[in-house]
Amino acid sequence: MRSDQVFALIDCNCFYASCERVFRPDLARVPIVVLSNNDGCVIARSYDAKPFVRMGEPYFQAREKLRRHGVVAFSSNYALYGDMSERVMSLIESQVPAVEVYSIDECFADLSGVPGDLTTFGRAVRSKVMKGTAIPVGVGIARTKTLAKLANHTAKRLLGQTGGVVDITEDFKRDWVLRNTDVREVWGIGKRMALHLQGMGIHTAMDLARADAPTLRDTFSVMIEKTARELRGISCLALEDAEPPKQEICCSRMFGTRQTELEPIRQAVATYTGRAAEKLRRQGSLCRQLRVSIRTGMFNTGERHHAQGALVQLPYATNDTLLLTRSATEALQRIYREGYRYSKAEVLLLDLCRPGEVTDDLFTLAQPEADGRLMGVVDAINGRFGRGTLRTASVPLAPEWAMRRDLMSPSYTTRLDQLWKVYAR
Repeated sequence: MRSDQVFALIDCNCFYASCERVFRPDLARVPIVVLSNNDGCVIARSYDAKPFVRMGEPYFQAREKLRRHGVVAFSSNYALYGDMSERVMSLIESQVPAVEVYSIDECFADLSGVPGDLTTFGRAVRSKVMKGTAIPVGVGIARTKTLAKLANHTAKRLLGQTGGVVDITEDFKRDWVLRNTDVREVWGIGKRMALHLQGMGIHTAMDLARADAPTLRDTFSVMIEKTARELRGISCLALEDAEPPKQEICCSRMFGTRQTELEPIRQAVATYTGRAAEKLRRQGSLCRQLRVSIRTGMFNTGERHHAQGALVQLPYATNDTLLLTRSATEALQRIYREGYRYSKAEVLLLDLCRPGEVTDDLFTLAQPEADGRLMGVVDAINGRFGRGTLRTASVPLAPEWAMRRDLMSPSYTTRLDQLWKVYAR
């Protein structure tokens, strides 16, 4: 390990709720929750909403309680969250040597060699992100990625004392955090693993750091051993410069209402296939298999249940939306059954490869070059004028099966007709 190696974990606070507040300053001190697809259950909460509703609580059960406590609910607005995430990450990237985007609301940064006081630097990063996006972030700084996660957790847990930034590169600060952090809060330690560790007398992060590494490896896995070493300040996890290509790509949604006819389900499958194909091309891959599946609501008593999928072997490795859509809809026709109320469809792209990765024989079919050029033009137009500007004829503009999002805020940053309006008095 380099003695000067330093990582930072920069994480947006209550990201979905914070995004909703950016364009609603009147909600700055109002509790907020964000709901899952079809407004099903609570998937995000602002800090001031946490005492009133638990994560995952069904909205229909919590609705009256939320109203009573003045909690405002929003449907998930993924276009807004994705765009705000890109803005946050761009601001962070402009200030640090290297960044690994870990999820939509957090990233690791390499601060090795950054001069001056790191706490001051972390506050400068936090201030610039707040000024540029109005999204509050926490910054944890340490010698390893696992310790940086713990430092970030401490920065949020003790926000009033830390100002959102904690630097534990010094040993005595690191040890204080380890002693005062439950082992359940350590990155990569789930509830079940925590129970096993507690059975061995490991209750805090410090206990895990001091545990015998070979015993942890033999009892659990090499990853738990690496976690313990990271807690001691021995870096075992490097910063990843680029996300590796996905080995499979999935697009699935619950329908806004139960569907009994083939045509709307066919439209949904075509839509999901198109979105999966966009992701496939974005990472520069080709697909050799796809799987289409549909199912009814499996927990509704009194209804007939049906769930089935079909696997399709494509004639050649492709990223062509037209071929993928045609294959997916043909597979759907094989598995659809009349008389059922379907609630969900899924399209899964499998057996992915890179162009030129597999050497085919003389008689193996390959994707025509014209198809690849056509998809490039489609992506360029959609990238400039918005998703869905060019689409297959089977994808409708306003489908009846679309997710129910009755409480969705405008897409302030991604649609011209929903731009934020400011009126002068």
